[in-house]
Amino acid sequence: MTHPDPVFTAALIIAHPRARSFSGAMADAFARGVGQAGGQVVIRDLYRMGFDPCLHAGEMPDHSGFKPRQDVLEERRVLADVDLFAFFYPLWYNAPPAMLKGYVDRVFGMGFAYSPVTHGGNQPLLAGRKLISFTTSGAPQSWVERTGAWAAMQKHFDEHFAAVTGLETLAHHNIGGIGPGMTAEQVASHQADAEQHGWRAVQMYGRRDPRH
Repeated sequence: MTHPDPVFTAALIIAHPRARSFSGAMADAFARGVGQAGGQVVIRDLYRMGFDPCLHAGEMPDHSGFKPRQDVLEERRVLADVDLFAFFYPLWYNAPPAMLKGYVDRVFGMGFAYSPVTHGGNQPLLAGRKLISFTTSGAPQSWVERTGAWAAMQKHFDEHFAAVTGLETLAHHNIGGIGPGMTAEQVASHQADAEQHGWRAVQMYGRRDPRH
């Protein structure tokens, strides 16, 4: 299939248990920016979807009867032609929530994000596509960095995920100090930044070569 003038598509993958959350507000702002620049968005709000984050035995790549379940096949269908994956989630124990980790384990598994090869390891299947992440933490960003948690998470999750899948990491923005004491002005400022990132992503990467 060819796309003579494809529309840039961003998948916003949100993992927060509250329907009204700061992570969700950032996703809304990012979506506005993408839309203003002429792109389109696909929303995957994992808690609202009731997504099952548990990897089942038959979905393990080394299982003799390996077969993704129907919900995973549907997610892969929805994400098949996405140009940019944008993750929005809070940091718990300086790591992604189990909901997001389970989504990555199941949806970005073998057959979608990478394929096995006979020798030399896995072959990335998402090369040419982009990844951007927006996270939040109750602790200030300076503390997250000073304790080594920031570098560890980037190495363990962001960089390894990108290496296995072939995704190009554009940025990971963590907003620290999230809590009841935030002012409306602070929230609006962060949303404006997210909106700008969405707009800029389309401006920089909106013209793509046909993938199929």
